[in-house]
Amino acid sequence: MVYLVTIIVLCICFDFINGFHDAANSIATVVSTKVLTPFQAVLWAAGFNFIAFFIAKYLIGFGVAETVQKTVTANAAYGETGLMIMIGGLVAAIIWSLFTWWRGIPSSSSHTLIGGLVGSAVAAKGWAAVHWATVGKIAMFIVAAPLIGLVAGNIIMILTMWIFRRAKPHYMDRWFRRLQLLSSAFLSLGHGLNDSTKEIGVMACAIGAYLQLGAGSLPEVLQPSESLAALGINVPEWAAFACFTAIAVGTMSGGWKIIKTMGNRITKITPVEGFCAQTAGALTLCVTQALKIPVSTTHVISGSIMGVGSVKRMSAVRWGVSLDMITAWIITIPVSALIGAATYALITAIA
Repeated sequence: MVYLVTIIVLCICFDFINGFHDAANSIATVVSTKVLTPFQAVLWAAGFNFIAFFIAKYLIGFGVAETVQKTVTANAAYGETGLMIMIGGLVAAIIWSLFTWWRGIPSSSSHTLIGGLVGSAVAAKGWAAVHWATVGKIAMFIVAAPLIGLVAGNIIMILTMWIFRRAKPHYMDRWFRRLQLLSSAFLSLGHGLNDSTKEIGVMACAIGAYLQLGAGSLPEVLQPSESLAALGINVPEWAAFACFTAIAVGTMSGGWKIIKTMGNRITKITPVEGFCAQTAGALTLCVTQALKIPVSTTHVISGSIMGVGSVKRMSAVRWGVSLDMITAWIITIPVSALIGAATYALITAIA
């Protein structure tokens, strides 16, 4: 029971860290264009992160959580070892997320979690402990997600410029400052739906692993919700609600180092460009949500900003900064996997 409770607490903590680590995703452009102050922006984003829970529950389900469950589904059969694997993966994800936040690197919390779980599982039970088809699909979107965002941002920016080609600059600036509120809200919803549900998938696996122990039935407080079980997620409703709440509270805490990178260092952003980048990012998240693929919102919005900036001219994008970010994206899964393996080894040594 101690291991199970530890996993639930770690999942909620990771969602909180995810919130302030990824706050830049949905508010960087709206802050850099001065549509909202930083404080107003984080409140705005946090509110829509929270609303995402009700959209998931009543409208579209928890598809990303189902995919994460598949990634570590074999661990449920390992009982106590499976629980220790999940603890190792979560601790690794938290360590790497805090390190990249401290360094101001907009890395992927999604891929950090997957990498940590994979490394911990391989250290415990070998390669067979991982659902490699699912991991491969997730890894493929390390490249695909930012490219989709880049292309979408490019297309939406070109279409917007053509539609408003006769509009006066000050008129466009005024209207798109208002429209950025809608696009950032849309992106915040996508962030909440994609990022909060991953930890719910881990919780569901943890509950399954605990039941494999045969140590008795779950206490009432940990009994899965019937309404969520009907959606394929066997967790108590309060736990799922806590994940969305944690990411909203984390977002309100902000992540100003990463906001600076996302909002200013990749390319200079105007209200029109901010709207186009956010809309492209949100649409990309909608597609991947429908495919039940846990992508990185950081990768998606970064690609969208690059796509929008390149419409002006290729040199408008600071490709050196972008290359540093891409390098961080590539190493996230393997580094997190190594930390996960080391964490699992430490846990077993202590236990």
